[in-house]
Amino acid sequence: MKWGKWIFGLVTQNPGWKLLSLAIAVIVWGTVATEPELSTFATVGVAYRNLPEDLEISSDPVSAVKLELRGPSGELRGLGSDGAQPEVILDMSDVRSGERTFPIGDRNVKLVRGVHLVRAIPSEVRLHFEHHQERTVKVVPQFTERAGYELASFDVIPETLAIAGPASRVGRLETVLTDPVSVPARPGSFDYPVNAFVEDPYVRFSGVTRVTGRITVRKK
Repeated sequence: MKWGKWIFGLVTQNPGWKLLSLAIAVIVWGTVATEPELSTFATVGVAYRNLPEDLEISSDPVSAVKLELRGPSGELRGLGSDGAQPEVILDMSDVRSGERTFPIGDRNVKLVRGVHLVRAIPSEVRLHFEHHQERTVKVVPQFTERAGYELASFDVIPETLAIAGPASRVGRLETVLTDPVSVPARPGSFDYPVNAFVEDPYVRFSGVTRVTGRITVRKK
């Protein structure tokens, strides 16, 4: 009996505010329910999650896909604002060396409530994975000589640099180059700090990228 009185009192307490809240809820629901449903296309980014540390992506990565979306016009107009930006998230926690196809669908497309995915272009992403490898390679300096002067000797410090990347691509590289160093038009010994670079875009330096070219210049 006491419970019945408590529930009755809870329902009848402040009836004006309760009726006002109910009216507002009905109005909001009616506005959303009658809002026209539209379709649109959005180009969104692709995020890669949980890639194992011992693996590398050795094929061209897909950085964006186009999504056809459908939903209330108000929600579609708000895409990209207040954290409502759609996103494709590919989970790579169980990938192995070799090729792997990732379908793009409701399971890996992040959307706001009320917006639905119709299709993705492309509808799947296919990637090739290789084991991660590191090694040291020789640094080859490049020089631009001046008329009337030549290099008597040169050294590079350090002589080797560490590189990392997919095993097949790292294995093909024996050397890395430096940016060209312009030889001074005067005799003497000179030190030039210079950057090295890797020609394969899938391979990167795993540490130092800058070396010192130590040269001795003489007249011809």
